[in-house]
Amino acid sequence: MTMDHPAGVDLQALLREANVQEVLDQLDRELIGLVPVKQRIREIAAYLIVSKARASLGLTGAAPSLHMSFTGNPGTGKTTVALRMAEILHRLGYVRKGHLVSVTRDDLVGQYIGHTAPKTKEVLKRAMGGVLFIDEAYYLYRPENERDYGQEAIEILLQVMENQRDDLVVILAGYKDRMDTFFRSNPGFSSRIAHHIDFPDYDDDELVQIAELMLGQQDYRFDDEALAVFREYVALRRRQPHFANARSVRNALDRARLRQANRLFASGATVTREMLSTLSAADLRASRVFNAA
Repeated sequence: MTMDHPAGVDLQALLREANVQEVLDQLDRELIGLVPVKQRIREIAAYLIVSKARASLGLTGAAPSLHMSFTGNPGTGKTTVALRMAEILHRLGYVRKGHLVSVTRDDLVGQYIGHTAPKTKEVLKRAMGGVLFIDEAYYLYRPENERDYGQEAIEILLQVMENQRDDLVVILAGYKDRMDTFFRSNPGFSSRIAHHIDFPDYDDDELVQIAELMLGQQDYRFDDEALAVFREYVALRRRQPHFANARSVRNALDRARLRQANRLFASGATVTREMLSTLSAADLRASRVFNAA
């Protein structure tokens, strides 16, 4: 006896019913730039919808592999995209809960014999039904230390990624060059990762837009002179060590708001809404970035 299947499937209707477009639109609003990344997320969403359509029409095929690798420098939006990816997977029915558990090596690897397996299994238990995001995943593997327990965590992760892939999606993240070395050293991981997405650095204009977006979300703004000074700041800061894209921008704005608060307090004046919400050039010029230039 054959099962009855619908004659056809409206892919756009599937997209609407799952409210996936809502998540894609949110990603556009909350992240400046990253055009190639957003395009890849749309492509993955389309692939998952088509996979569901195939299943509903009785077409055979293996379940789509969903484990991913996000590579790029710090502050390029990897964690935010992972959050939205978890939402998409949940709305399309590929994970039960759609939550994101973000960890590093320290959350998985113990410091003595018998400590690693319980730690790793506890993290996996929390992540089941959702997405496990492992930042700086290459630190799991330390071949220079033969007594390192990272290999034990790797073996547990690989087993779960293979045997419980219908209940857990793993995203490995980190610097591209180090992740490439990690995959060469750990072919088990490489063979299980279906989607590799590279996150580019932001350019100067995008970083300024990110700053204005961050300020607007907290009812702050630059005055005209401050905006010009912040453009100078970005150009200088990008050439200095340990620059972390949007993360460095956020830190710079935190320090600027601190200086603004002290400036207003020291003035002794009655402050207006406008004064409380406006960052001046002086709040930015005091940065050590300008002193080092």
